[in-house]
Amino acid sequence: MPDQHPGEVFIVSGPSGAGKGTLVQALMQRMPDLWLSISATTRAPRPGEKEGVHYVFLAAEEFECIRAEDGFLEWAEVHGNRYGTLRSAVEQRTDAGQTVILEIDPQGAEQVKRTMPSATLVFIAPPSFAELRRRLEKRGSETPEQIERRLHRAVAELKIADTYDYVIINDDVTRATEELACIVRSHAQQRITDVKD
Repeated sequence: MPDQHPGEVFIVSGPSGAGKGTLVQALMQRMPDLWLSISATTRAPRPGEKEGVHYVFLAAEEFECIRAEDGFLEWAEVHGNRYGTLRSAVEQRTDAGQTVILEIDPQGAEQVKRTMPSATLVFIAPPSFAELRRRLEKRGSETPEQIERRLHRAVAELKIADTYDYVIINDDVTRATEELACIVRSHAQQRITDVKD
C-alpha cells in the first residue's frame, strides 16, 4: 500500500467585505471532506459561539506560551485580542492526507506561505471598490470610522492580489464558489496523478 500523501493547504484570503467567509462556507457545503481550520483567540466568546466550532478560546497566558514555542502558523493582534492558526491542528490534518482550508486575512496568509511554501494562495476580490464599501456599510456592525479603516487597509491588500496563485472576483456567489471548488478539485486530481506516477 502506498504511503499516505500529505494533504494540501489552501489559503483563502482577501480584504474584509470581499465575501471570503461566504464563499468558504458554500465551498464546505459542496465539499464536506475538506477541513476548515478554526482560529484560536484570546477574546471572550460572543453569545452563541461554541468552543471548537467558532474558535478555540485561550487565556492570554496560554496563547503566549503557544506563540513562544512557534505553535502558530500565523498570528496577529486585533483590537487588543490575539488570533492565530494552530500549527498542530493543521499538521495533524495534512499528515492524515486531508485537504485544509484556511480563511485568513492577507497578513496572516503571507505568514503561512513563508512557513508552508507549498500552500496554495487564493485571493477573493470584490468586483469594485465601490461594491466593497457598500458591503461593509450593509453589515451595519461597524462605525463609519471602522469602515474607513478597513477600506484604507483594503487598498494595500488589493495591490498584492497578483502575488497569489489565483484571484477570484466575487461578483456572484454561486459562480465564485464553483471557481473556488474547481481550483481545489484540480489540485486534488493532480495530487492523485502524482501519487500514481
